[in-house]
Parts: sequence; structure tokens; C-alpha cells
Amino acid sequence: MADHLRGIELCVFDAYGTLFDFNSAVARHRGAIGPNADALSEMWRSKQIQYTWLRNSMAAYAPFWQVTGEALDHSLAAQGVAATTVRDRLMGAYLALDPFPEVPAMLARLRSGGLRAAILSNGNSEMLAPMVAASGLADAFEAVLSVDEVRVFKPDPKVYRLVETHCGVPPARVCFLSSNCWDAHGAAYFGFRTVWVNRSGAPNDNLPGALAGEIRDLAGLPELIGVPG
Repeated sequence: MADHLRGIELCVFDAYGTLFDFNSAVARHRGAIGPNADALSEMWRSKQIQYTWLRNSMAAYAPFWQVTGEALDHSLAAQGVAATTVRDRLMGAYLALDPFPEVPAMLARLRSGGLRAAILSNGNSEMLAPMVAASGLADAFEAVLSVDEVRVFKPDPKVYRLVETHCGVPPARVCFLSSNCWDAHGAAYFGFRTVWVNRSGAPNDNLPGALAGEIRDLAGLPELIGVPG
């Protein structure tokens, strides 16, 4: 265990890309999309995040479901995918994304070690609730928190403040985990002890907020924070 990660009470997870594989939506319908499926998936995610930042800058919040649809519409047009049925299938798939393979065992180990767990996501509740339920992992989380409550997206500090408001744990006793480097830095700058889940081996964004750790996937989390095997 890293000494600077001692005393953690609560692990808070970003949802999309951290616990749940956003690429699984496109993967299910690859045949209907055609040869641009991978490019579509990458662009969809990139535009989805970009739109949240732009909406924050414009003070023009909209639920993440709407933002996700707008990002998909742009990406379908850019990739030359015209079938309206594909859009409907992809949006439906976003309500039941696959958890990453290591997630169930990791959550079970945290629970057996007495660690609490929650989700903090840009997703609105109408998206998150069916996805978490479909995964069979709902009992692992004491709270599924959405930015919709404060009507602004990450990395605004009002979002990270939701954790103490709802879970009663001060930032210094929270381990926050995200696969988005910018989100990890934002959470660290707020005061969480943050671990970047660097699934793609990307370079660090070098933003404000010192990260407490970096792992390739969530299988390494329990050992990192000292949960017995």
C-alpha cells in the first residue's frame, strides 16, 4: 500500500470509461455500422466530453443524455453512417454498457475489506440507474451521484462536493478514480486522493492537482489502498 493512500474510507468511481466500457455500445452493433465503427466510437466519446466542457464555458447545461445524443449525431454524420436505426440502437446500448472485466471482483474485494463505494458521473440519473442495474452491481454502491443535481459538468468543484454532501466523507478520506486524466486532476485539485486509471497508457495531461497514483486497470486498486487479498 502507498503511504499517501492510508486512511481511505470511500472509493468514488467515475462511470464511463472507468467502471463501464463506453466502446461496448458500438461493439454490439459493429455489423450495422460498417468499417467506420472504431472511428465512430472514438469520435463519439471525444465529442461527448468536448461538448460538456463547451457547455460549462457557455453556462448552457443540458442533461448528459441530450449531450450524448448530440455528440452521436455529429459523429454519425462525420463518419457517413446514415441509418436512423443505428442511432436508436446505440443510444439504447448506452443504457446497458458492459462493466470492464475486473470490476465485479474488485468491488467485491473492497466490500469484504470494509471499504465503501460510490459513483460520481456526468451521466444523469435516467442514464445511470438502468446501466448500473443491468450490470448487476447496484448493491456495491451506497450512492450513484449525478452532476444533474448541480447542473454543471466535471471538473467544476461543485460536482466533487456532492460526495461529502451525500456520503459524509471529507475529501482527504476519499479515493477518487477516473480513466479521464483531466477528471483525475480536477478531483485531485479539489482535494480528493486521486488515482488515474490509465487504461490506454496515455501521457499525463499535466493539469493542476497532484495525482496520488496511477494504475492500468481497477484490478490493482485494492492492493494500492491496502485492502487485504
